[in-house]
Amino acid sequence: MGPVSRARLNLNQPGATGMKVAATGLLLLMAALFALTRALQPHHPWLGFVKAFAEAAMVGGLADWFAVTALFRHPLGLPIPHTAIIPRNKDRIGEALANFINENFLVPSVVARRMSEIDVAGAAGRFLRAPASEEAKSRIRQGASRLIADIFESLDDERLGGIFKNAIASRLRSMEISPLLGHALASAINEDRHVPMLEASIRWMARALDANEPLIREMVKKKANWVLKLAGFDTKLADAILDGLRKLTAEMSTDPAHPVRVKVEEALAQLANDLQTRPETRERVEAMKEQLLDNRSVSLWLDTIWQKGREAIVRAARNPDAAMAGKLGEVLNSMGATLEKDARIRASINRFVRRAAAGMAASYGSSIVKLVSETIRSWDARTVTARLESAVGRDLQYIRINGTIVGGLVGLAIYALDRI
Repeated sequence: MGPVSRARLNLNQPGATGMKVAATGLLLLMAALFALTRALQPHHPWLGFVKAFAEAAMVGGLADWFAVTALFRHPLGLPIPHTAIIPRNKDRIGEALANFINENFLVPSVVARRMSEIDVAGAAGRFLRAPASEEAKSRIRQGASRLIADIFESLDDERLGGIFKNAIASRLRSMEISPLLGHALASAINEDRHVPMLEASIRWMARALDANEPLIREMVKKKANWVLKLAGFDTKLADAILDGLRKLTAEMSTDPAHPVRVKVEEALAQLANDLQTRPETRERVEAMKEQLLDNRSVSLWLDTIWQKGREAIVRAARNPDAAMAGKLGEVLNSMGATLEKDARIRASINRFVRRAAAGMAASYGSSIVKLVSETIRSWDARTVTARLESAVGRDLQYIRINGTIVGGLVGLAIYALDRI
């Protein structure tokens, strides 16, 4: 059927054909009634009322048939001006529809206002925690899974991966990460969340010291002069250095108030402050960020993340019951419970969704409008017309029936007033 069939315009409205037959049959009935009363009126004058009704009803029915038909095609195939309105103006209708969507639905302020009325996080939490029923959960899960899997498998993988990678890179480039890192580090220090990392670093230093003992001894031996070597002091010096370093790491690990450890914590606090307030530090961090983003290894890493994420999504979508079972199911259930109980998290998620939707409307609104306009322009006019006519067929035929009846009543009223 062409492009329209690929678009799957399932607009058929049941009963449209039957109503069309009824409307046409009523018009033919009025025509037959008019012919009959016209022949019998000389012998039965009271039939003039019936004749007036049938005549006006026939005119009203024909007028509405012409109006309805003119929307979709030339009546009787005659190229009458201002008929076949939809086929002739298909492209203009598409552009008008696209502009209407853009001006009334894709305005960021409108999207944000409408999204503020929707509790997305709450709805997600209720579904994850306790869906309406197992049957409903299964239907929703299966349908959503098929849709997600089909979308991810049908889209251009290279192009979609490029969009994903470019979106992350662009977002990171536009974001100044130095204040975020500084704030995160300061919060960690204030809440003592840096202590496990600091202790892990001390343990790593102790392990590194043991692993590199031969290297340290060799360095001391190379730096010692011949006098020390002759007296055998180079070995004793290396032992002293290693013992001192081992003692230092052990004391730092067990004593939170150790001077070196305190100095490290002071340095971390100063770094957190510099990351947030010092322009030189912020510039260096931004320069390092740009170098990382320009590095090909980072690009390959993002490609790997995309591929693994896409494969995991498709795999989970193809087998949703397995994906939702076990630990993942427990995690999702716990997430649902948290979303239901924690108003602060719900508010944060809803705010993020609202901003994301408004941002998408601002960034991609014009692309969506162009997509709608170009899609409608590519459709076959004849097929689209048939589908639209079928979609509103019952209402259109009701217009014809109402026009026939109303026309008849108006004609009867005029005839009655004329007889007074």
